[in-house]
Amino acid sequence: MENIKPQDQVIDLDEIMRQYDAEARYRVLKGWQNMLIFAVAAAMSLFHLYTAGFGQLLAMKQRAVHLAFVLFLTYLLYPATKKSSIDKIPWYDFVLAVIAAYTSLYLVIHFDEMITRSGLPTPMDVFIGFLGIAMLLEATRRVSNPVLPILAIVSLIYCYHGRYFPSLFAHRGFNTARVINHMYLGTEGVFGVPISVSATFVFMFILFGSILQETGMGKFVIDLALAIAGRSTGGPAKVAVISSGIMGTVSGSSVANVCTTGTFTIPLMKSIGYKPYFAGAVEAVASTGGQIMPPVMGAAAFIMAEFLGVPYIKVALAAVIPALLYYTAVMVQVHFEATRLGLLGLPKERLPRLWSLLKSKGHLLIPLFAIVYFLVGGYTPMKAAYYGVLTTIAVSFISKDTRLTLPKLMDGLVNGAKGSLGVACACGTVGIIVGMATLTGLGLRIASLIITISRGNLLITMLLTMVTCILLGAGLPTTANFIVTSTIAAPALLQLGVAPMAAYMFVLYFGIAADLSPPVALAAYAGAGIAGADPMKTGITAVKLALAGFLVPFIYVMNPMLVLVDVTPLPFILAIITAVIGVFLLGMSTIGYYKAPIPFWLRIIIFGGALALLIPGLFSDAIGIAILAFTYFFQKRRAKGQ
Repeated sequence: MENIKPQDQVIDLDEIMRQYDAEARYRVLKGWQNMLIFAVAAAMSLFHLYTAGFGQLLAMKQRAVHLAFVLFLTYLLYPATKKSSIDKIPWYDFVLAVIAAYTSLYLVIHFDEMITRSGLPTPMDVFIGFLGIAMLLEATRRVSNPVLPILAIVSLIYCYHGRYFPSLFAHRGFNTARVINHMYLGTEGVFGVPISVSATFVFMFILFGSILQETGMGKFVIDLALAIAGRSTGGPAKVAVISSGIMGTVSGSSVANVCTTGTFTIPLMKSIGYKPYFAGAVEAVASTGGQIMPPVMGAAAFIMAEFLGVPYIKVALAAVIPALLYYTAVMVQVHFEATRLGLLGLPKERLPRLWSLLKSKGHLLIPLFAIVYFLVGGYTPMKAAYYGVLTTIAVSFISKDTRLTLPKLMDGLVNGAKGSLGVACACGTVGIIVGMATLTGLGLRIASLIITISRGNLLITMLLTMVTCILLGAGLPTTANFIVTSTIAAPALLQLGVAPMAAYMFVLYFGIAADLSPPVALAAYAGAGIAGADPMKTGITAVKLALAGFLVPFIYVMNPMLVLVDVTPLPFILAIITAVIGVFLLGMSTIGYYKAPIPFWLRIIIFGGALALLIPGLFSDAIGIAILAFTYFFQKRRAKGQ
């Protein structure tokens, strides 16, 4: 490993993170202000650890305390504008932090009184609710971007002025007290399901990932990927796919994942001959795929389980096959590109030895297996993450190199709290959008509009839903992204009889696709920044590489066995086999190489064969297999003629 350097050029990683990941734009403080942040963030993590291990507060109190911590830290850590100071906290942000925290704690302090007058808010309740919503929207703008707060404001306007909208969307409208009562003083809006999940499952998994990182897990994952795939054709790109996929399962952010593993994998890919834009695209696609890879799935899996009313483990298992198809397609394309360019793997002497690596740091995988064990064993996700944290602390002491000293453990607690701020603010704000949908019935109205336009045709409905999801998901973090798309877009699929698991997974995939799809494509642009490549070209290449991610959702809607709905053994096995062959053909068509360059006319035929294999049905499968056989013999003959 001594000869492998993480980067061959000076890269301002902090600048790239700040440019493409809004959550990375926090203040860098010193002195007593830093100590204050350290103390509050550590207290936040300890509060969640305690409630996870020894019992939560009443639901509303748990959510309110969680949001109070979040708002207080957000106003202190995130400047109001790009021109604001990033090395000290101005006095007015202290004032705003205290006010914001109080608006949330108000619900805890006056909990008993508010229960007795439920549905009949006092003027003070309404004022605090209005102030709380305003403080939450501003906090979300600071930690994320204006997109989500603007959507929330439009939702509030729609609730109030519903009678003035076009007839298809019009409703009678609700007065200010009714809107604020619904959005802030109950469990339908800000303090609804999204913030509930943030205050329990999501925070604990973010904390788990943060503490695991302090053990050196990131470097171990990259070393492990190098040991497994480093010597193969185009090895560094496969290392990027494997390492980013593993890291993405717990990171929760496509951009953060690109900047974590990409600083190593992108220069490594460039060093053996991959074009900079291709290297950046590979890392972006692999990192984004982590959002659909169990067990964490960018925290969206927990929200999905709540919406579906099923155990979390059922959602995680349903996501396995689609995620593996996605990564198989990326790996196939990486291999064909390397073969086309004649790129070899890394020399054996430059790579870590797998067995030695597993002996020295393999115990870091135990917490991941422990999480799965507890989930399968019937534990709640929050309790599984709690025991995962304890397991991480315990196994870290197996080796001196991975040992969690008190300073490292405290850093893990603090970073876990900081890492939760963006998700929590997004969950609170998106609760307003969900509350709007439940108050006005907008989700069903949009579903009716989509079905009317498509005339009930499932394929057209899926295409319209796909476009809606990509537009709604532009610039939103994964969790908020899923909640918005599942509230606004998914009902159209559900009305046409699509299995709920397949419908929710469909909108999750296409909401996340916004991270790769220009003009937003934040993950691709971050990869381009590290690679020194053209952002738009990197984004377009990322879309090509992620093509399976755009096609597979259509397939599991039409064949829900791929998300473990109504499974029968033989058709299920056949569906998996044909889907794998289909993504193999898809990669061949996209890259345009198999044994020799593929003529354009044949690439079109191969793409048709890929679709035939991905679509369920024996006749279509036979067509796909026939095209595969023809391609094999045709390309073999071309290769001999070269």
